[in-house]
Amino acid sequence: MIKIDKKNKKIVLFIIAFFVALVFFKNQLIAPIQARATTEIRGVWLTNVDSDILFSNRELTGALERLQNLNFNRIYPTVWQGGYTLYPSAVAGEVFGVELDPTPGLQGRDMLREVVEEGHQRQLTVIPWFEFGLMVPVDSPLAKRHPDWLTTTREGSLTQPKGNPEWGWLNPFRPEVQDLIINLITEIVKNYDIDGIQFDDHFGLPSEFGYDSFTVQLFQQQHGGQSPPDNPLDTYWVRWRADRLNEFMERVFYAVKAIQSDCIVSLSPNPLHFALPAYLQDWFTWERRGYIEELVLQVYRPDIDRFITELEREEVKLANGHIPVVVGILSGLKNRPTATETLDQKVKIVRDRNFAGVSFFFYESLWNWAEDSPAEREDWLQTIFSEPMSRSNESADYADVADWE
Repeated sequence: MIKIDKKNKKIVLFIIAFFVALVFFKNQLIAPIQARATTEIRGVWLTNVDSDILFSNRELTGALERLQNLNFNRIYPTVWQGGYTLYPSAVAGEVFGVELDPTPGLQGRDMLREVVEEGHQRQLTVIPWFEFGLMVPVDSPLAKRHPDWLTTTREGSLTQPKGNPEWGWLNPFRPEVQDLIINLITEIVKNYDIDGIQFDDHFGLPSEFGYDSFTVQLFQQQHGGQSPPDNPLDTYWVRWRADRLNEFMERVFYAVKAIQSDCIVSLSPNPLHFALPAYLQDWFTWERRGYIEELVLQVYRPDIDRFITELEREEVKLANGHIPVVVGILSGLKNRPTATETLDQKVKIVRDRNFAGVSFFFYESLWNWAEDSPAEREDWLQTIFSEPMSRSNESADYADVADWE
């Protein structure tokens, strides 16, 4: 039997305590990383353009089954596009006389109710996508009934210079426009068992706009009769309009929460360095003030180096420590395919940087228009999403951020 004197006994006890403490702190450091790795948002946008899946229950059911089998856990179905709602809307009917998008495949059914019910049966989080935000066709029933609700450029045009000549923008500074948008949103929150509501880059305003008489008078009232600068990119003029949009977003957030406190308010914007000067969308302020609870950043850069650069911007890192930040990846467009190798590389980059997950734009291009066959694309998705994954989105997993100015 080995005898240990008092001095050596203290040393032995110190060594034991040191290693116990080391194991404890090591586990504390590793545990959050492991916990984050057990959750991943795997989303996809469902559109009514270049895709038929929303236009029949059979197509919709098949699409949701496919996503479930491939271990997706989040869908963003469009509900507001082209100046129409894609669900039966009493608000739309009252304001501009058309309750539902006239596309034949949507008639006689409630597409949104089908998505919610069948999506939940397949363990999919359903977050309706208020896709077109403030953008509407200039010949739409809404624009024709309320022409004064549209804003203009300095030249008096309803459409964006060098943009699509068929599209105008609702004026987000008008109370009537704000009320319409909020009423459409809260109609969805009240009537459907949704998990959240999402806005995107169209929930802003191209910087060329804001020269309509209403907005000019509003500016003059606050600036001693002085008119807005002729230059739409003037720093103060951009900031003033962005601040008015910030106030609008605050109204939207609290309107949603007054009805359903656990309804996720999600935003899918462009990177901030473009979103703010080009579309007056100061989403970093929205994120700091708590007006959004999920950020799905559109990082559609085809070049890998530029893709990484966008993910490493400071405002993105700060947001990722506060709320779930999902990276939107362009899986392709009808005339612009994305190589599977590129998609694979981007998913790995996102995971390496501990983001909350990925979302693909959009469903149809996951399988079609690529150099690979649909079967090969599906095999790739089975590889990257090999196991089911929790899509936890609880704010408790993230740092608390006080109101920020």
